[in-house]
Amino acid sequence: MSLLPRTLLARTFLLVSIVMVLSVLAWLRIYLAYEREPRARELAQLVVSVVNLTRAALVSAQPERRLDLLSELNALEGIRIYPAEADDPLAPPPDTPLLALVTAQVRRSLGAGTRFAVGREGGEGFWVSFRIGEDEYWLVLPGERLERTVPRQWIGWGAAALLLSLAAAYLIVFRVSRPLKRLSRAAAAIGRGEHPERLRERGPEEVVALARAFNTMSEDLRALDADRALILAGISHDLRTPLARLRLGIELSGADAATREGMDTDIEEMDRVIGQFLDFARDTSGEAPQPTAPGPLAQEVVESFRRRAAPVSAEIGPAPAIALRPRAVRRLLTNLIENALRYGAGAPVEVRVRCEGDCLLLEVADRGPGIPPEQAERLKRPFTRLDPARSGEAGAGLGLAIVERIARAHRGQLDLLAREGGGLIARVRLPLNPPQPARSSAA
Repeated sequence: MSLLPRTLLARTFLLVSIVMVLSVLAWLRIYLAYEREPRARELAQLVVSVVNLTRAALVSAQPERRLDLLSELNALEGIRIYPAEADDPLAPPPDTPLLALVTAQVRRSLGAGTRFAVGREGGEGFWVSFRIGEDEYWLVLPGERLERTVPRQWIGWGAAALLLSLAAAYLIVFRVSRPLKRLSRAAAAIGRGEHPERLRERGPEEVVALARAFNTMSEDLRALDADRALILAGISHDLRTPLARLRLGIELSGADAATREGMDTDIEEMDRVIGQFLDFARDTSGEAPQPTAPGPLAQEVVESFRRRAAPVSAEIGPAPAIALRPRAVRRLLTNLIENALRYGAGAPVEVRVRCEGDCLLLEVADRGPGIPPEQAERLKRPFTRLDPARSGEAGAGLGLAIVERIARAHRGQLDLLAREGGGLIARVRLPLNPPQPARSSAA
């Protein structure tokens, strides 16, 4: 599992945050590099001045007053003086760039023989050697005089500036990602056959251009759907009128019963194909969802087939009322049952309604030849048939495409599964609590 966030907002904000933190660290590093030499020069001058003043005070003081002078320096300035020996156990100063510069500059002022330490026999501080005549001494400065102290308010102000920068970066990224998220929701609605509201064309120029292009595409698709429905409705009207005349002519033709029955069957098949065209062109979003109990609705569809002596049985489990388009769901079940009866080799068809987790399952099972698993997705496309697997010859290849469209309009999906013992299970999975579509999609 990837540790990176999945959303554009989170990924972009994470990237901006990393870049800003690295920039702050880089500027801090640059500041420390440029500040090191002036600070080293200042510390070296302090050490040299203290050593020279202390040595001058000791040389000029009366011998009987030197002990009092050393005590006063220790009490007032924290400066201590010790006699130095060549074999003193010393703790060398740490090898840092700052102390290297300090010691180099002090040696240039006090002499190349100047020694340094940060401890001797348990005494801590900054130890610098100097000479009075032939005698060598140690001058010990308090260590805090050479330590860098960072005021707490600097840290607070730096953290506040960083947090404000991150907050500004989040707002910038949010203003970019929010229109994209709304555009994604609107595109998903179009994929389900819905017609989302226009995206408001505001914001940066690129976002406005994207929203305008999407609105144009959405309006073109809506006009195309309307034209298609109008054309198919006109075709159905124009075709069904001559079909009615043909049916009347057959009855008056005086042909034998077998011929009339065959011609009636062909006319009924043509009428059914025309009905499939109309069902496919019909806009499912025109019907408003309403709370519907799926069990009684499925039972009603099954009873309509039983009245025609069709071998259809129902197994209705408990299921709560959910938001459905009743006419569309009836059409969905009718198409699946007709498919199962047509290709089910005369075996009974089973209709099941049940809940599984947070989904409602509508299943229609038959005992026909089934569908190869690798062809299941292809058969959901319009005008697609698989005659070798489903032996019937009739139909326009729109039944499963209509079911797929209705399932997507309910934010569900259609699965074509092999049935144990032979046959096919057409399973429609619908969410029990579908997300509500956004009423306004502002960019």
